[in-house]
Amino acid sequence: MAKAGRGKSGSQGKGRASGTAAPAKHKTIATGKASKSKASARLAPIAAKKPAPKIAAKAAARAKPKARAIARPRVKARATAAAVATRPRAPEPNLPRHDQLPTRAGAPAGAAWGVFGDDDQLGTINLMTPAAVIEAAGSIRNGRVFSLNLPFNIPDPPLFGRGKHVHTIKQYASYILDDYLDNFYPQASSQWDALCHVKHPKLGAYNGIPDSEITGYGGTKLGIDNLARRGIAGRGVLVDIGRYHEKRGRKLNFMTNDLIPFEELLGTLEEQKTTIRAGDVLLVRIGWTKAYLAMSPEEKATLATQTKSPGIEGTPRVARWLWDSRIAAAASDSPALEAMPPPPIGDQPASRDLLHFHLLSFFGMPIGEMWDLESLADDCARDGRYDFFITSAPLNIPGGVGSPPNALAIK
Repeated sequence: MAKAGRGKSGSQGKGRASGTAAPAKHKTIATGKASKSKASARLAPIAAKKPAPKIAAKAAARAKPKARAIARPRVKARATAAAVATRPRAPEPNLPRHDQLPTRAGAPAGAAWGVFGDDDQLGTINLMTPAAVIEAAGSIRNGRVFSLNLPFNIPDPPLFGRGKHVHTIKQYASYILDDYLDNFYPQASSQWDALCHVKHPKLGAYNGIPDSEITGYGGTKLGIDNLARRGIAGRGVLVDIGRYHEKRGRKLNFMTNDLIPFEELLGTLEEQKTTIRAGDVLLVRIGWTKAYLAMSPEEKATLATQTKSPGIEGTPRVARWLWDSRIAAAASDSPALEAMPPPPIGDQPASRDLLHFHLLSFFGMPIGEMWDLESLADDCARDGRYDFFITSAPLNIPGGVGSPPNALAIK
């Protein structure tokens, strides 16, 4: 992580310099008329050259040292940098490594069921402890704020067979308006996946919670309301794979499921000099939003009916790295985080394994998709800092399967 620069504050002057001498007082000792006459002769030229009062005042003002103005922004930068340097690090969570999972009898291999408690419904969001949030506040250095949310009507048409919402404004009086949405899909645009969104087709949902308790009705579990009631706040990190590709001349085909190997994700972090910490929200930019907004209407219509998306490698080794890095949540500007549908890797056939199974079902790690990371990425590229404070307030929909993130990054 790049370190904050330290400015040098200006210093105030001290008023009249101590070396400025007062005019000398001439004292004549009377020793007779001759002495007086000689003294008068000596003083006469000085008296003749004595400046007028106004001129003397101006000269004195010019001679008086001026107090230098305090460079206020630099003082702030120095104070901020000092605060970041002295901010205490949050203690590392005491969690099993991926190769030590499961810790609960009967749980699938690689599943973190029971790690945060047998009744837990928050998963890795538990890693965003009060101490981690306090430490994350050190990532706020200049106060710039970036919204990470696309408008509700993008993509248009919606992907994955989702419907298009209808927005109606209703007027009650000449000075009162109200509005409502029909056919609103909370995952049609920028979104969080709740832990109930995807379960492993054979091994079930997070923490072994049965389908009978995931109903959307009273007492339902693993809904987005769990995240909404808690709130999400902590340190975020951007992995700008899109720029990493641009520097190397690689272009993804955003109409297909082009694969981004795990090595390119790690290479991007290394090139950025970005350090991952426990409890981070990982934001992966591949450039999907920028590419989608530049597509023709025909291309957008094709993508809506045959949704494919480039993404990171969705293999167990990537899942293992995310868990062992103590990531709290992962989000991307792409529609699915991993390449979708999973393409063949090397000489291996297309896998039926998905990051969604590992993250949502095994770890309880929320997944964000179709986030708008463009302005944030531009700013990170300008100042070389890829960490920030992130907040997110999902909609409090009891039993909800997903929600717009209402996410902000603050640098």
